[in-house]
Amino acid sequence: MSANESLNTSPLINVVIQESTFNLAIECDRLTAMLGDQHLNMGALASFAGNVRAVETNLENTDQDDINAYGEFRALEIEHYPAMTQLSIESIVLKANQRWPFLGCKVIHRVGLLDIADPIVLVLVASSHRKEAFAACEYIIDYLKNAAPFWKKAIFEHGEQWVNAKASDALALDKWA
Repeated sequence: MSANESLNTSPLINVVIQESTFNLAIECDRLTAMLGDQHLNMGALASFAGNVRAVETNLENTDQDDINAYGEFRALEIEHYPAMTQLSIESIVLKANQRWPFLGCKVIHRVGLLDIADPIVLVLVASSHRKEAFAACEYIIDYLKNAAPFWKKAIFEHGEQWVNAKASDALALDKWA
């Protein structure tokens, strides 16, 4: 197989880390356009879009009385180390593609200060078949929640606190072992 043939069978992967918001419909159209003629083989486009919740309770070294003292949850601040984060997410996507070959994938993860209900993450997987698209999408988001180097800080009415990883997110990885 020549280098050109190898490139033609590789999935198209686009990982974006940004402060600005995104639009699901526009990003679906962009992924489809990115696929070019390969979009004719797309039988499924699976998506996951996550938003900032109105309540944050998984705080570092904090009991419920301390959480109550912080007052109302206002926003979430997300920090990252750009080069490390980019490579980490690309690696997660490539591992998903090894298990469920797909045509293309787009991941957008926001950083900076995010308000309640703001979109935070988007995963799109284009595949020939729905089962592969759904599985790859779920795998990618599960690993993003656990392995991508993001640091989250909850901003409250009367203070701020770092957010811990959730035990349920770590348990979600067990099904992929």
